[in-house]
Amino acid sequence: MNFLHYQNGHLLADQIAIDDLAKQYGTPLYVYSADYITQQFLAYKHALIHRKHLICYAVKANSNLAVLQLLVKLGSGFDIVSQGELERVLKAGADPKKVVFSGVAKSIVEIERALQVGIKCFNVESEAELYRINDIAKRLGKVAAISLRINPDVDAKTHPYISTGLRENKFGISYQLAIEVYRQAKALSNINIVGIDCHIGSQLTELSPFLDAAERILLLVDKLKSENIQIQHIDLGGGLGVCYDDEQPPSASLLMTELLKKLAHYPDLEVIFEPGRSIVANAGLLITKVEYTKHQDDNHFAIVDAGMNDLIRPALYKAWMRILPEKEQQAEDKTFIYNVVGPICESSDVLAYQRELSVKQDDLVVICSAGAYGFSMASNYNSHPRPAEVMLIDQQQHKLIRQRETFDDLWRGEHVF
Repeated sequence: MNFLHYQNGHLLADQIAIDDLAKQYGTPLYVYSADYITQQFLAYKHALIHRKHLICYAVKANSNLAVLQLLVKLGSGFDIVSQGELERVLKAGADPKKVVFSGVAKSIVEIERALQVGIKCFNVESEAELYRINDIAKRLGKVAAISLRINPDVDAKTHPYISTGLRENKFGISYQLAIEVYRQAKALSNINIVGIDCHIGSQLTELSPFLDAAERILLLVDKLKSENIQIQHIDLGGGLGVCYDDEQPPSASLLMTELLKKLAHYPDLEVIFEPGRSIVANAGLLITKVEYTKHQDDNHFAIVDAGMNDLIRPALYKAWMRILPEKEQQAEDKTFIYNVVGPICESSDVLAYQRELSVKQDDLVVICSAGAYGFSMASNYNSHPRPAEVMLIDQQQHKLIRQRETFDDLWRGEHVF
């Protein structure tokens, strides 16, 4: 997170004091850097500049309209997994012809809407879905562009909850069944086969799983060509990891360079990639206030006003996220080994274990790398309103991009009798 640094003993985001953001907008508070998002997106775009391509940002990572609008202006396409995400990208000004629709449980209503607006492609994840899409397209008098999401049975070497490319995962069509399902698709009257797709997982920190998956998918492209099934694009998903602690994932540029080597003999194939985390994770932070410190025996707790309802990754995945105090720690400051915990009535409500910090009541701390799967997975558990979100427009300007929820928001739509 190269936009965070200390100056005169206090933490700044670009040239904006964290303390000032907290005073103006309150805590907990999500903050994102527009410059960082732009840099990360352009790294993919520039690496593919000499190849027909489409970068489809994975909306599930962070779906704030301002984030989506920024990416629209940069020329992004979008990878969606629900009608809600489709409506979001349309609201942000996206071209539906740059939208691919993934997800294992597309409903009739979702498929109808996607056909009506004219999305680029459905990434089909089962035979049953293929037939449903064909039936709906026939009823609407349309032809549905599809690719099949193939499960290449490649180990992504990541957390099991975010691994999606093994045969036991719920995603995609078995590699062994792929040719047969393509044959079925070819025989359907309202289906137009345009691509082939795979996505093996998230937070990948090595090149080999990407390259192994690409090799397996290209073998299928060759077999399909021999059956007179022409593939126009290859969608290699996303999943490139980021540095939360000391990980050293390959850069977007290196990943694209190595994948393009695999594709050198397929010059007519459009390349689609679906990055999410690698674009927004390290663009975001969560500012939270220490409500209390608690010391009992050898256990020390920094109890903050953000919890697993605001940021579930540590509780769900045991994810490690860097914690920085707003006040720069000095050599003479007394420290404790804290568990940083939130207000939620669950023992799993721990944002960070065993961190050496010098903090006291009412101090601010910053949770880094919170731009992906932070707010987008937030909830109102224990009836907590969700946080505000702020965008750093440049080095010195910031703008509220989501208001903090009110208590009235908590029960909007509910009725008493």
